[in-house]
Amino acid sequence: MADHYEVLGVSRDATPDEIKKAYRRLARELHPDVNPGEEASERFKLVTHAYDVLSDPEQRQRYDMGGDGGAFGGAGGFGGFGDIFETFFGGGGGRGSRPRDRRERGQDALVRVTLDLADVVFGAHRDIEVDTAVLCESCQGSCCQPGTQPVTCDICHGAGNVQRTVRSLLGNVVTSQPCTTCQGYGTTIPYPCTTCAGQGRVRARRTVSVDIPAGVETGLRLQMPGSGEVGPAGGPNGDLYLEVTVAPNEAFSREGDDLLATLEVSMPDAILGASATITSLDGDVDLDVKAGAQSGDVLTVKGRGITPLRGGQRGDLRVGIQVVTPTRLDGKERALIEEFAKRTKAPAPRLAEFHQGLFAKLRDRFRG
Repeated sequence: MADHYEVLGVSRDATPDEIKKAYRRLARELHPDVNPGEEASERFKLVTHAYDVLSDPEQRQRYDMGGDGGAFGGAGGFGGFGDIFETFFGGGGGRGSRPRDRRERGQDALVRVTLDLADVVFGAHRDIEVDTAVLCESCQGSCCQPGTQPVTCDICHGAGNVQRTVRSLLGNVVTSQPCTTCQGYGTTIPYPCTTCAGQGRVRARRTVSVDIPAGVETGLRLQMPGSGEVGPAGGPNGDLYLEVTVAPNEAFSREGDDLLATLEVSMPDAILGASATITSLDGDVDLDVKAGAQSGDVLTVKGRGITPLRGGQRGDLRVGIQVVTPTRLDGKERALIEEFAKRTKAPAPRLAEFHQGLFAKLRDRFRG
């Protein structure tokens, strides 16, 4: 039996890298496609087997200690249990397995967008700048320089994997591992595209047009299929996700599909009643404050709230009244208020019955 080190032409203390380089050199020289002779074919088998043994640390250690290093033939060799394993398990994964596809799906991208409350009411259109991976224009995803193409790997012959023989109690079991020369692709790229360094894609800034529906809220993520990064070697795009943040509004807040606002009413207007016009998010709204209005009373304007995310009738605009009590009175004003108090014979301050109403949250907001 030939010595594996002599077959590869390396010393017994050769490094794994030296063994790999020697194997690649001999494999190119003895490959049947290059050297079809029978003698070269036999040497090619010896070289491949020697490399299988010496490139595996455990097999190499056993071989250096006097083992047969998975020699051809012999008890339990090819034609024994090894053939049975190959028949049922495809050579440990070698047969039937396919090379990797260079084209892979791109990653998803996340972009955060800030909206005004008006955008939430009516929806919005945005042109968003995204820094992401796009298809390389020079090679169009082929990863090769123009005019060139990938070539079949001369080590695995396009299989993407190489077989190794592992000796076990049941005989020689053939296992398969990704080819280290082509990284499991089955092909190599001798002339990578200089624009994308053989990746088939480049980083670039692009504009994505987005129609944001009405009814969104802070924290919601909108999915845009196929608008994310292009994959390696021109693979399909990932998805783009827009994470929404709604900026606070000075006059309005949101509760479900309703808009909430506060209307400050002077004490005389609360007593006598008054009309008011406020500017909402979609135009002016006329309000009628009835005589005797109290803080916490709510005026409802139908259909002037937010359009639901999944469509349907708009919510309402609910305006809570807050009666403003004057804090500074001149002598004449104070005299008038005192006269008013005598005439109405208002009761002394007292505790009222506590109850949790529909607009408790709104009243709490007034008190704050």
